[in-house]
Amino acid sequence: MTYIIEALERFKEQVKILDEKSKRIIEEKIQLIKENPFRFKKIHSEKYSRVFRIRLKIKNQETRLIYVVLQPKIILVCLLERKKDYKDLEKYLNKI
Repeated sequence: MTYIIEALERFKEQVKILDEKSKRIIEEKIQLIKENPFRFKKIHSEKYSRVFRIRLKIKNQETRLIYVVLQPKIILVCLLERKKDYKDLEKYLNKI
């Protein structure tokens, strides 16, 4: 199945301020998502049943790329810092 990748404004803003190495890492992960969006770990959400995360290390910080699969779309939600422990996740998911 062919998926359409969309990104929320929050995600676009977060990626825009990153360095080239970090952007390249994220682009590689997005390619993996296109191939099989269900390969990464599923996380619990009150609103959506198909929310996934990818572990990244950006600028020596544990970061998570959060995305939602709403077939045929894959929506890139945000980059979360691991230390914030997903507290703001539902707020970002409400913007879908």
